[in-house]
Amino acid sequence: MKAVLMDAFGSVDVLRIGEAEKPNPAEGQVRVKVFATSINRPDLVQREGKYPPPAGDSEILGLEVAGVVDALGAGVTGWQVGERVMTLVGGGGYAEFAVAYAGHLMRIPESMSFEEAACVCESYITAFLNVFMIGEFKDSQTAILHGGGGGVNTAAIQLCRALTPSSTLIVTASPAKMERVRAIGADFLINFHETPDFTEAVKEFTNKKGVDLILDHVGAKYLAPNMNSLGYKGRLVVIGVISGIKAELNLALMMVKRQQIIGSVLRSRPVAEKGEIVAEFTRRALPKFADRSIVPIIEKVFSIDQVADAHRMMEEDKHFGKIVLRIQ
Repeated sequence: MKAVLMDAFGSVDVLRIGEAEKPNPAEGQVRVKVFATSINRPDLVQREGKYPPPAGDSEILGLEVAGVVDALGAGVTGWQVGERVMTLVGGGGYAEFAVAYAGHLMRIPESMSFEEAACVCESYITAFLNVFMIGEFKDSQTAILHGGGGGVNTAAIQLCRALTPSSTLIVTASPAKMERVRAIGADFLINFHETPDFTEAVKEFTNKKGVDLILDHVGAKYLAPNMNSLGYKGRLVVIGVISGIKAELNLALMMVKRQQIIGSVLRSRPVAEKGEIVAEFTRRALPKFADRSIVPIIEKVFSIDQVADAHRMMEEDKHFGKIVLRIQ
């Protein structure tokens, strides 16, 4: 099968198109003929040699796919060859065929294209898990969503607008993306180039009450302003550490305000736990995609032969929403 391969770790130059062995589904798995996948930040980190796949998963890049069921492994029921599906994968998405656990599959609504479906599983499930399942975000509450126009952040904004329409969203973004962020539902925008410490801006906007939830992928640099911006019983959910892994924490403030700091990852969770997350997402969020209340935001669709250009676009932060890779 055709796939994106690497002979070494490094820059986009290590990516090449080659032939790989078609994977066979193990017990409880299905093989998917992949029509589209998407580029996610962890793909770039894995390409650099800093984020290996979980044991037993493919070393080929790619964390989500959309396509049709091609073959069923032993013990799989409830799925048929030819069904349109989208799914999380532990690796192997940048290829013509990938294997996934049957419990991680979702049927693609008739209203969605393969390219749109390829955007859902990593970014939207990550946002849903951390904002709603872990962060317990409710309607009428206030959240800070860091990351402007990135895939997870735009997904979080769209999910909040669809599932908690009366919530208030504070979003940090670069100047170039602020208007597009406002257009998809942000209530208050902070230019993180001009205001790296957003504490006072948040206090003023919330009348010193602070926020109920913060979704953060920045890490160390934002720990202090995040904690200062959290209100009573506020939750900080950390899903990335691009600015570093170590920072000082004011424990007294956290205790007095009964705040919580929660670390979270998706890729390395146990198979059964991922299945539970997918099932809850299917129940609560997928209908919003089916009726087009949520439409995945796609910056650009690249062919598999343009994978280096797709990675380069993400590295240069020139995208808003998702970057899709069309496989066939």
